[in-house]
Amino acid sequence: MKIKTLAAALILAPIFISSNDKYTDDEPVDLVYPYLDAVNSRWFYFSSASRPFGMVNLSPDMVIDGAWNSGYRYNEDSIKCFSHIHAWQLSGLPVMPTTGESKGHLGPKAYQSKYSHDNEKIFPGYHQVYLECYGINVELTSTTRVGFHRYTFPESEKSNILLDLGTVLGPSATKSAYIRKKSDMEIEGYALMDRTRRRPHPTYVYFVIRVDKPFEKLTGWQDGKLKNNMEELEGADIGASMQFETTGNEMIRMKVGISYVSEAQAWLNMESELDHWDFDRIVRESREEWNEKLGRIEVEGNTRQQRRRFYTDLWKALQGRRIISDFDGKYCDMTGKERRIGQIPPDVRGKPKFNHYNSDSFWGAQWTITTLWQLVYPEIAEEFVNSMVMMYEDGGLIPRGPSGGNYTYVMTGASSTPFVVGAYMKGIRGFDVEKAYDGLRKNAFKEGMMAHAGYEHFTARGGGIEEYMTLGYVPYPLSERQYGYHMDGGGQTLEYAYQDWCLAQMAKDLGKEGDYDLFMKRSGNWKNLYDEASGWIRPKSRDGNWHSPFDPYKYRSGFVESNSAQSTWYVPHDLAGLARLMGGKEKAAAKLNLSFEKASELEFTSGKAHDKETEERNRRIPINYGNQPSTQTAFVFNHISHPWLTQYWSREVVEQAFGGLSPGQGYNGDEDQGLMGSLAVLMKLGLFEMKSGNEIEPQLELGSPIFDRAIIHLNSKYFAGGKIELITHENSSKNRYIRSAKLNGIPHNSQFLNFRDLVKGARIELQMGSEADKNWGE
Repeated sequence: MKIKTLAAALILAPIFISSNDKYTDDEPVDLVYPYLDAVNSRWFYFSSASRPFGMVNLSPDMVIDGAWNSGYRYNEDSIKCFSHIHAWQLSGLPVMPTTGESKGHLGPKAYQSKYSHDNEKIFPGYHQVYLECYGINVELTSTTRVGFHRYTFPESEKSNILLDLGTVLGPSATKSAYIRKKSDMEIEGYALMDRTRRRPHPTYVYFVIRVDKPFEKLTGWQDGKLKNNMEELEGADIGASMQFETTGNEMIRMKVGISYVSEAQAWLNMESELDHWDFDRIVRESREEWNEKLGRIEVEGNTRQQRRRFYTDLWKALQGRRIISDFDGKYCDMTGKERRIGQIPPDVRGKPKFNHYNSDSFWGAQWTITTLWQLVYPEIAEEFVNSMVMMYEDGGLIPRGPSGGNYTYVMTGASSTPFVVGAYMKGIRGFDVEKAYDGLRKNAFKEGMMAHAGYEHFTARGGGIEEYMTLGYVPYPLSERQYGYHMDGGGQTLEYAYQDWCLAQMAKDLGKEGDYDLFMKRSGNWKNLYDEASGWIRPKSRDGNWHSPFDPYKYRSGFVESNSAQSTWYVPHDLAGLARLMGGKEKAAAKLNLSFEKASELEFTSGKAHDKETEERNRRIPINYGNQPSTQTAFVFNHISHPWLTQYWSREVVEQAFGGLSPGQGYNGDEDQGLMGSLAVLMKLGLFEMKSGNEIEPQLELGSPIFDRAIIHLNSKYFAGGKIELITHENSSKNRYIRSAKLNGIPHNSQFLNFRDLVKGARIELQMGSEADKNWGE
């Protein structure tokens, strides 16, 4: 066998010129720091060779077993494979280039390779890494539905590309698979990814693979036994190895098309999106797509590190939630008992009107992607709404976190309601409004999402919606039986009340007065859990007794992934009413300010990584910016006549919780598919929506921007104003307070801004200072 020694192979490594070397200017793509929080990655968190919301999210995997602490893990020293799907409860298609005798049948631990971050380069849409054990340089890029590989091999009689369809991969095992040789340059087949606790049905991932050089041999394996010169292989624990003879520095390119529908559709995706072999062209096109998306917001001032962190946050806001429909609009519907293939209706050009999506929960989206997408990326928000409404047509429910066409019943409540209503109120209405309303309304009753606890697939009792409607709250405990996760009546009551208020606003705008009255009445149910004696929201039992003993800082004692101290402020639609119950705005502000002072001791998070959240001291935090339930709290002060405290604490949170730039930390627990990235972007711009823009007249509000200048370029198909420009004068960490403001050159003495006025085009100027002006604002 003519393979060079490892030492000789390593000498070759520096000669490789990756696509990354051609780009040196500070375009938005170049400011992104892909390693952010990569030490703590979960399966779907890390991204590199992917388009915005791409079906393909191609990247290295160091840990392959489990939904948490898996995928790309910065501190691990070996790469096990490069897989194509990193999504909510979805995974698939691990490949690995090697040299020497094929070890595919022995599993990933046998064929993994050492690597070094010193010989790795990443930017959005591209990943390069050198496999030290094999002397192979790997480059990855993609279109939306096709992974594109370029491998530079050493001289070897046996250079291999492995496809392992027998391994556990992220959240699920591979139940069975099929591989067929189509030609000496092509293979095709499927992997049936097994069901998970969250995704109730197995999901087919169909694939087609084409290489630009004929392979000399195709070897298969099953149950650890080799099968030479294979033509076709089916069953559990199978794989295949394409073998080549390579000269020194020979490049082999490989395209991998995927579909959740069929092999024919995977071929269609490949031929439609990647009908050539120009790898560098795809890298350029991916950069252009990412630069267009990231460049919709321009920022100036502060430090380069903070600009890099900002664009990394914005990048995170545009991924994780993945396209699952094909190029022509076909998709897999798994909402019923039988798998069904659906078709997205075409537009006037014959192309699908929208994409269908896979998504983790919209629980927490009301203060994050709802605001960011609907202002900056309204076309994406509209697609997601259409995807939800189509799923309602298919399965009878608007989802709160679908996976592979399945309902997952992730988290709690009708968390999609604020997102859909927000889009409608902001004039993003390219969907069937009446059908959307019908689906949202159904979710608010015992036939809908509010009836289901987390991952409650086969019953509809754990949500406690019937008790919510009859008693005015969800009891805690609801019952002795555990129907699902997150049966936390206090938190569920608060969520339902806000979601009811949101739906009431849409009902009113649509002239549905009876529904408006019904949901407005229900939106006051949160008051039934306010305990005057303790001054906190407190769970009640079914017979109306307060939950006892009561500790407002105890985690998950009636509150969904939070405690009473955090969740008490979850009344975004009636903060004035909450303040009255607390004895007035001054007392409410003092109480919340004290919570922030206590939380600052832990830098506003229950630990800097997900595994730290289990520590008791961290869980007792009164404000937690490492998870979604209390991410609105810095802006609560705006609604109780203390806007200077919003300015102070929102800036403090940004600096302590969202200011770093390192692999070791970034989102303090769980970024959650764009939620915390979006939150960080909004807080750094100094913009927020307490009510998710669900008011009849949607309102944005001001915090403390960290940049001297920010420009939001508006999508002209939705908003005619061109841009929103936000300028600050004498801005610094110390000068975080708004002393005065102008809107389009006219003095503006309010922290609130009308959304519809802003999208007509606006210039906001803020004079900042080191001392609070308590006379500015409402």
